[in-house]
Amino acid sequence: MKRYRLLVLFFLIANAISGWAQTEKPDDFLPMDFHQDRREALRAKMPPNSVAVFFANPVRNRSNDVDYHYHQDPNFYYLTGHTEPHAVLLIFKEKQQVNAESFDEIIFVRGHDALKELYDGGRLGKEGARKTLKIDVTFEGSDFKEYNIDFSKFDKVLFYDFHNDVRDTKEDGDLYDLIATFKQKINYPDEKEMTIEVEPAENKLDTKSLDKMMKSLRGIKTEEELELLRKAVKISALGQAEVMKAMHPGMSELEVQGMHEFIYKKYQAEHEGYPSIVGAGHNGCVLHYIENYKPKIEDGELILMDLGAEYHGYTADVTRTLPVNGKFTKEQKIIYDLVYEAQEAAMAICKEGTTFKELYAATARVINQGLVELGIYKSLQKEDIINPATGRNRYYPHGCTHHIGLDVHDLGENDTLRAGMVITIEPGIYIPEGSPCDPKWWNIPVRIEDDFLITEEGYELLSDLAPRRSEEVEALMAQPSSFENITLPSLEE
Repeated sequence: MKRYRLLVLFFLIANAISGWAQTEKPDDFLPMDFHQDRREALRAKMPPNSVAVFFANPVRNRSNDVDYHYHQDPNFYYLTGHTEPHAVLLIFKEKQQVNAESFDEIIFVRGHDALKELYDGGRLGKEGARKTLKIDVTFEGSDFKEYNIDFSKFDKVLFYDFHNDVRDTKEDGDLYDLIATFKQKINYPDEKEMTIEVEPAENKLDTKSLDKMMKSLRGIKTEEELELLRKAVKISALGQAEVMKAMHPGMSELEVQGMHEFIYKKYQAEHEGYPSIVGAGHNGCVLHYIENYKPKIEDGELILMDLGAEYHGYTADVTRTLPVNGKFTKEQKIIYDLVYEAQEAAMAICKEGTTFKELYAATARVINQGLVELGIYKSLQKEDIINPATGRNRYYPHGCTHHIGLDVHDLGENDTLRAGMVITIEPGIYIPEGSPCDPKWWNIPVRIEDDFLITEEGYELLSDLAPRRSEEVEALMAQPSSFENITLPSLEE
């Protein structure tokens, strides 16, 4: 009897959790009508007699019995708005008839579990999924194994191929079970007979076409998406501007990272869109430096800060490079201004019809010519080119443009700019110690990265709250910061 009462108590508490978990949220998330519309848009692109299958992201283990904060697969979220793990979505091109029911989409979600919901929060369950996600046919994940669906009747089964990175949680109907059941239902080939890799036209198990369809959808943002992206970028730019005012020698890289991320949380951005890059001195020459361990940033160094707030799933990507003491040295300013000119050259042609390659070429011409004139290059010889296919060189080794959205490197066609795309322009120069040039240039890393909405008239600069010109950066760094009012005791006291 005592055990029964406990179970009832768990059930009641879980239901209470489920209730307020659905209501105590900001009111500016994407509306469910958006996700419905996106499913219809995908369905319109699907070939006749086809089914598209999407799985939720796996739960990632951090250590022992602690998992990383769950982050939904962007495609799955885009199409459903569902933020829970262990789910699978089926979208059919045509209406299906099963037991006198007519439908063109099904979702399988986690079932309720009173004890787990007490610990981890409420679950939608199949009834909640039907009401909240506006998908009429819903089941629990444990039902998928017995659900009577004959995939062999479709001309195309569209899905993303698997990477064998899903753990078995031992919960009936979890993602491990869902994938295993799906593979069984479609006679998924084993590693020895991977005929699934042949061209889609020759194989009904098509792991290629769905990505192309999703790129064409996600690459052009809707008004609902743009509202969230503008907020993410504005918050990120505000963070950059506030840190400019607070920066001084003696701070640690982690302290600088923390100031940015405090601003994110202050404005209700739930996460960072990617690991924060805060590199001072030689650390800034490491393109994806994320350790941020340097305990004391030295007077006279530059600090490169590449960070982006994720607001309701949508992430910004903004980079600024600062002189830690508020004033660029002569050499630092020369390199900084060269990168600024390169970005301006790309912005001058940033409009519908311009290609991604043309944006990169505009930045590369300015940077490479400038480096030759400064004597950092004697000339652009073959030995300076690290990627013959792109012409990228040792001091500017990366591209300058990518989409942003639900991913920091978002899905989208990387060919020609179109209205509704949101992209970055991020030229950079990195001269690490030991480079084959005058040592006065060593340990100068500069990247300037901004976010742009492509419009029919040209572009809208979304990240303009963070200054870009060297003189404007120095001027803002001379202003007082709100962080100066925060004082904490030393751990040594």
